Amino acid sequence: MRAAAGRAPGRGALLGRRQRLRPSGPDVDVDVLVVGSGPMGSTTALALARYGVSVRVVTKRRWLADGPRAHVTNQRAMEVFRDLGVEEAVSADAVPWELMGDMVFATSVAGPEVARMHAFGSGPDRLSDYLTGSPCPMADVPQPLLEPVLVDAAAVAGAEYAFCTEYLSHTQDEDGVTTTVLDRLSGHRSTVRSRYLVGADGAGSKVVQDAGLRIEGVMGRAASMYTVFSADLARYVAHRPSVLHWIMNPAVGFGEIGMGTLRAVRPWDLWIAGWGYDPDAGEPATEPAAVLPTIRAMIGDLDVAVEVHSTSTWRINQAWAPVYSAGRVHCGGDAVHRHPPSGGLGSNTSVQDGFNLAWKLAHVVKGWAHPRLLESYSDERAPVGEQVVAHANRARTDYQPIADLFRTGVQDDPVAAGVARLRDPGPQGVADREALSRALELKDTEHNAHGTELNQRYASCAVVPDEAAGPEVWRRDPGLHLQATTRPGAKVPHVWLVDEAGRKLSTLDVTGGGRFSLLTGLAGGAWRTAAEALDLPHLRTVVIGDAGVRDPYLAWHRVREVAEAGAVLVRPDGYVAWRCAEPVTDPQDAQTRLRGAVAAVLGAQGLAR
Repeated sequence: MRAAAGRAPGRGALLGRRQRLRPSGPDVDVDVLVVGSGPMGSTTALALARYGVSVRVVTKRRWLADGPRAHVTNQRAMEVFRDLGVEEAVSADAVPWELMGDMVFATSVAGPEVARMHAFGSGPDRLSDYLTGSPCPMADVPQPLLEPVLVDAAAVAGAEYAFCTEYLSHTQDEDGVTTTVLDRLSGHRSTVRSRYLVGADGAGSKVVQDAGLRIEGVMGRAASMYTVFSADLARYVAHRPSVLHWIMNPAVGFGEIGMGTLRAVRPWDLWIAGWGYDPDAGEPATEPAAVLPTIRAMIGDLDVAVEVHSTSTWRINQAWAPVYSAGRVHCGGDAVHRHPPSGGLGSNTSVQDGFNLAWKLAHVVKGWAHPRLLESYSDERAPVGEQVVAHANRARTDYQPIADLFRTGVQDDPVAAGVARLRDPGPQGVADREALSRALELKDTEHNAHGTELNQRYASCAVVPDEAAGPEVWRRDPGLHLQATTRPGAKVPHVWLVDEAGRKLSTLDVTGGGRFSLLTGLAGGAWRTAAEALDLPHLRTVVIGDAGVRDPYLAWHRVREVAEAGAVLVRPDGYVAWRCAEPVTDPQDAQTRLRGAVAAVLGAQGLAR
């Protein structure tokens, strides 16, 4: 489906009816072929199309995500959407931040409540961290609503999408990649010739397999069941809004989590019920009659009308690829990091994979960078993927201390016995409540993991270290708390600036957009002169203090970590590539330093006008 200029298939059409394409025609020549239309594939396509690179997406499916899947959308993913021009559209379909995080632990939705915790930065003790760390709020966007936004925007920008088109194989040579695809409607096979191939085809990726990339870890180490159902539960949850409810009932608490999960897909009438099962005992029954008793036990009110829509089973994976690229083939998303949804990092990490890769592909395709720049993709993102896999799997076992406190061994009425244990006024009850407090603090590492989400540090050929700065010292827990810095390899700090009309704009708003940004101050005129002399199409200069980018709060002054006449070079993805902390007033000196930094990151091609 080739998008007409300024027009794209409506999201309602893509969600409401399964979109078909005409059979594939002659072999296609394109800069980048993307296999997979999910969060990684469509983010990559959207970014490439906005950067002016021809891109084609193929997917064997006739539709986009057909189940609620991923939902928590963290601030870094929202920053990516902001840069790509879709933040507003994504937010329009989201459960707003204020309804996400009063997380409940209860015997059932209607039953006795055991505990609550503020999650996703919504608590008064963490909210300021999140508000000062990013211009973007947290949001809850189910994948069937997120994917159409990305696809529509990519199509408007010029990306081509081919549904019902299955990837079969690829071969690569010195000049490009030849990919064979199958039109599943007509049975016609064709080839696509591209300069680069992106594998975003999910867990079990055939592109990963064909590229010879190694997957480490364990697949299918545990199992869970998800049931999507409708039920009006507003009277039980609207006063304590949360997208996640943990049900402390031994009847639904099989497995390493030890509790059942109720997730709000739409407040407060569309839900997912999740619980573990033993895969060694065979696959469980999934018909409505088989799952309804468990759902009713989780709700705790037999009079609530329940309509079951679908039930599926899935396996918990703990696997990752240590290398994401093989020659001209680059993979990302679930294809290279496979893990449970704990912590809500799956689609967020996939979106960031695509954003990291796209600008590098664009710079190489346009001749602005040496192809070795693409080596930095795997060097930067593979460690993040491995960390996310470990984090998500550890988060599951971290629920056990909470579940264990509810277990009594009583068979007749285990729920009542569990409640009585935690309400015991005696010494044992005191000790159990203290243990519950510690267990909930442990869960902060999953549900308030601001640092895990925003503290990524890149080390690659696309980053020039500041050797004079020495090793970074973490002032607080790096998993819980963001430490903003202009150190090369870190995300440029967000602070609020002011434009000519007096409106606030973020440092993220004056950088990005597919180009490098050289940030300096009013005293940094030498840097402006140096950048003008280099005259590079992929480099802008931002003088913070000028009329259009004022710093009236002196917020940038406090976080920049360089002299006012120093400079910070920010990559298109918002990460710092290089900085000069000392003041430079000689334009020739500034030009020499800037030329060296650009050449180090992009190669000699980066200096071509």
